Amino acid sequence: MKYISTRSDAPDLDFESVLLTGLARDGGLYVPESWPQFSPDDIRDLRGLTYSEMAVRVLKPFVEDSIPEPDLSYIVNETYKQFNHNAIAPIKQVGPNHWLAELFHGPTLAFKDYPLQLVGRLFDYILKKRNKKITIIGATSGDTGSAAIEACKDKNSINVFIIHPKNRVSEVQRRQMTTVKSSNIHNIALDGTFDDCQDMVKALFADQSFRDKHNLSAINSINWARIMAQIVYYFWTSVSLGAPDRSLTYAVPTGNFGNIYAGYAAKKMGLSIDKFIVGSNENNILTRFFAPDNTKGKMSTSPVVKTLSPSMDIQISSNFERLLFDICKHDGRAVANALEEFRKNQTIEFGEGCWSEMCKTFQGMSLSNEETKSSITEVYNSTGELLDPHSVIGLIAARKASNTAESIMVSLATAHPAKFPDTVNDAVGIYPSLPEHLSDLFDRDETYTELPNNIDNMRDFINKKN
Repeated sequence: MKYISTRSDAPDLDFESVLLTGLARDGGLYVPESWPQFSPDDIRDLRGLTYSEMAVRVLKPFVEDSIPEPDLSYIVNETYKQFNHNAIAPIKQVGPNHWLAELFHGPTLAFKDYPLQLVGRLFDYILKKRNKKITIIGATSGDTGSAAIEACKDKNSINVFIIHPKNRVSEVQRRQMTTVKSSNIHNIALDGTFDDCQDMVKALFADQSFRDKHNLSAINSINWARIMAQIVYYFWTSVSLGAPDRSLTYAVPTGNFGNIYAGYAAKKMGLSIDKFIVGSNENNILTRFFAPDNTKGKMSTSPVVKTLSPSMDIQISSNFERLLFDICKHDGRAVANALEEFRKNQTIEFGEGCWSEMCKTFQGMSLSNEETKSSITEVYNSTGELLDPHSVIGLIAARKASNTAESIMVSLATAHPAKFPDTVNDAVGIYPSLPEHLSDLFDRDETYTELPNNIDNMRDFINKKN
């Protein structure tokens, strides 16, 4: 399996190198040169497998040149045996032809655990094999940081710097990051938005001498291994609900576009998926892009608004670049030029052809803060399900979606309600409690450093700590 950059001006790499490199040297994101294919019979053969067994089958084509199957099987089993539900990713019916996939049964209570607990072990495996050390730089809008820290803490071969937007994550999200006492973990509160954090990470990677000096790697969804691991739960839910003999539509709360892009990858690999519903909050750049009247394919940023669903307070979705590369038929120069124009002008028209091709697969829906809060109340009263402010957006987006009557609808529940207790309590008068392993979270001491949105300050901090 070869991996190529979405901007076509960086070396092709194998899986080991892609994992350790993260962001391509031309600023692009790595994707497989071609998609592994699962025939209908291959998909039927997945029926009856455990989540871990299915993961090995789905992941094997992506890593087989780097990781022997027995080693992969061991890594996968070690990853998911610590999750706190026997099904790993249980599925509940929440309405006629409508199902909810619970992706919050990992150690940090969010869907990021499903890829990052695996990726942390993959890092450890490859680094020991190469006798090498790396520095991980990550930006988080709330959940990636805690999942990455949990996956990488106390590992001698990895030094971790996680950047979160100051005062723009929930207190639970922040404390899950800043209360971990490990000498290889460094938390930074950046004075800015998540987009600023993400830009900071990309700027550090673009500084080639700094990148090489610290042997930088990424754990955000810009790292292909993150996306690869998330493909698994699309296979899991699809097969559980009748694939390949029944088609599905997925509604996904969406910020950086990585979670929903993993579903698109699963579709390219052979799953029968009709549509993806992009659920957004008031930072609805993607909803506006996929709107039926946006025939010129115009994408324009607007100032980031602080909402009840902070993990989606994003304007520039990094993984959209991967989709664009595919729609542009792997024309990396066209992708690079388009993104340069978008960065420069904060607006771009991708054209009717490109836009209409995307709209065959994607549809956008967004909820305001008030709609999010009232939806938590309504869903709880009608189904008994207590949802966090991200998951409820996916569920309501599914209900509002058009032209999906023939498909089984699956909404992804991406976080435990206890990660956003104040919002949930305001909506339904119930203060969701944290699981036992996090019950003392608010009694733990925090450690983090506040920094301005300045790359020189960031470089100085990392130089001193690394």
